[in-house]
Amino acid sequence: MPTRSSRFSLLAFTILFILASKFAEAHIGTGTAHGGGFMAGFTHPLTGIDHLLAMLSVGIWSAQTGGKTFWLAPLSFVVMMIVGGILGMSGLGPSPFETGIAASVIVLGLAIATAWRPSPLIGGSLCGLFALIHGHAHGTEMALTASPALYSLGFVLATVMLIATGIAMALTMRRFKIENAAAWVGGGVAAVGFALLLM
Repeated sequence: MPTRSSRFSLLAFTILFILASKFAEAHIGTGTAHGGGFMAGFTHPLTGIDHLLAMLSVGIWSAQTGGKTFWLAPLSFVVMMIVGGILGMSGLGPSPFETGIAASVIVLGLAIATAWRPSPLIGGSLCGLFALIHGHAHGTEMALTASPALYSLGFVLATVMLIATGIAMALTMRRFKIENAAAWVGGGVAAVGFALLLM
């Protein structure tokens, strides 16, 4: 008889790979498809499996780690993502490589799987670095006709919601005493990151 933890792990792992197969072509639905405003920004993190998993993972890992990292990692991610978005919209800095974005998914997945607990400064800095890359991608992929303010508001709101969802997932695993499932979830996230890296 499968345990609650194993059932949860299998379900989470299956969902991750269904998402990976469905969204292997990351960033479907660019700004022009949604008029270049709020909805373009809001849907951008949701239509790329790399962004989706990275932001969920930030939430899961920050809640799993606890302490100051619980709030510092998400805050660093959101703030630095905005900075990266501004740089991308302005055409400043190098265009983000997909390998860098995939690498962020791998590292965050492994951090969850191994329950890595660095100092809050290191954790926050790492999340900030990854956010800069993701934010730059959001900014550079904005439609030329987009309203920068509305587009930014959209992808910031989506990011906050995804991180909050990740936090809720981690707290749910803790509530039902299935924290071990995090190792499978993190492993699945890292596996998807490796798959994206090879595409």
